[in-house]
Amino acid sequence: MSKPSCSLCLFWHSSIGKKIIVAVTGAILAAFLLGHLSGNLLMYVGAEAFNDYAKFLHSMLHGAGVWIARIVLLTCLGLHVAATICLVKANKAAKGQTYENQQTNVASGSSRIMIWSGFTILAFVIFHILHYTTRSTSDKLKQLGDAGDAYQMVIEGFKSFPVSLFYIIAISLLCSHLSHGVASIFQTLGLRTRKNAAFINALAKGYTAIIWLGFISIPLAVLFGIIK
Repeated sequence: MSKPSCSLCLFWHSSIGKKIIVAVTGAILAAFLLGHLSGNLLMYVGAEAFNDYAKFLHSMLHGAGVWIARIVLLTCLGLHVAATICLVKANKAAKGQTYENQQTNVASGSSRIMIWSGFTILAFVIFHILHYTTRSTSDKLKQLGDAGDAYQMVIEGFKSFPVSLFYIIAISLLCSHLSHGVASIFQTLGLRTRKNAAFINALAKGYTAIIWLGFISIPLAVLFGIIK
């Protein structure tokens, strides 16, 4: 086995290595969410603006850009979930050991809650891809997507109350995950100190509030006829 491969294996099998992977992939996914929300909010501007945005995404790097982004994001999500599962298992195994302090127990409890919300979010991501990317859940969505009318495709998708409800629940769970995760990113990467802890906590809560309100506003606006 080559030295780089050995180094990567050692990094993965170490606790700090997994924590760094969770932090870095979490930061990438958090940045993506903010960018994705910025684009989605163009639904309030109108059909032309949103459809132009959708066309831009699919034309980046002659169509390769969107696939590169998808591969990077799915890889980050897979690593994030896998590393989190491993850390939760390690925390469980170490729970009864004498060197574990109260702070670690609290962190372990938070992680256990996060892992279940993570599985729900993963299920939502799969559904979201089938719903709006491959459009395999509805012939009408497929027709609108093929016609390049992303604006009406979003409206058609959120006209379904069960779909909008699932979306709102998933986003709420995601934000529950984010409220702990964003602050943890700074701590894991050594960027959190006693002096800036309050600011980082406020930043995490503010970011989470923006993501939650922004994303759930769109299906609600469709259901109440604000976006039509």
